[in-house]
Amino acid sequence: MNLSTNSIVGKVWSFCHTLRDDGVSYGDYLEQLTYLLFLKMADEYSKPPHNRPIRIPADYNWKVWRKNAGRT
Repeated sequence: MNLSTNSIVGKVWSFCHTLRDDGVSYGDYLEQLTYLLFLKMADEYSKPPHNRPIRIPADYNWKVWRKNAGRT
């Protein structure tokens, strides 16, 4: 793995440890992180050089989730 990949993997594991320590079960945090990764990947594919159309409702896309990060 390259440095960028190692950094991403480290961040994901950090999120997993945080969620686990807060009492979230493995299945639950795996589901949540998978969903967030899916949204991020869809956002990346909508930008150059891919420019693919994404069919995620505007209220649920990555930009909305990112803008509201940390809010409850």
